[in-house]
Amino acid sequence: MIIDIPAGKDPIGYVWGEMVPGIGVAASNFSLAVYSHSTLGLREFEAARLRIAQINGCLFCLDWRTDRQGEKVEESFADAVTQWRTSAALDERARMAAEYAEVYALDHHALDEEFFARMKRLYTDAEIVELSMCLGSWLAFGRLNHVLGLDAVCVLPGHTAQ
Repeated sequence: MIIDIPAGKDPIGYVWGEMVPGIGVAASNFSLAVYSHSTLGLREFEAARLRIAQINGCLFCLDWRTDRQGEKVEESFADAVTQWRTSAALDERARMAAEYAEVYALDHHALDEEFFARMKRLYTDAEIVELSMCLGSWLAFGRLNHVLGLDAVCVLPGHTAQ
């Protein structure tokens, strides 16, 4: 990790909350809003989120599974997302969400009229905007945590640090 964290401090809380409270708190609120207010189905939400996590390499994000009232995607879902082009485990919306996440993260200039024509067959305009905001959050904050090394020291509840 490239940021010095005082002993006894939670790395995420310290970096996001104490070091830059005017920015970090707002960023945290945006990040939380993505989970609290999304209207997207769990499978397409997780397909997009996991594809960004795979691209970013964020260890915490790769380990995370969104829980909606006790419902989570199966553990093998991450492998299906890696193979989004051919996996039978993804329906059309989840496959499109994974594709959008990949192109959004790696070559956003390739998001052309043909791509959005395909996307609009599966998603409403509001869903496209929502998914785009989710992708922006995950891309920025997962990458930030990975680049600063925070992803290696943060653990999920119930897990132990490695």
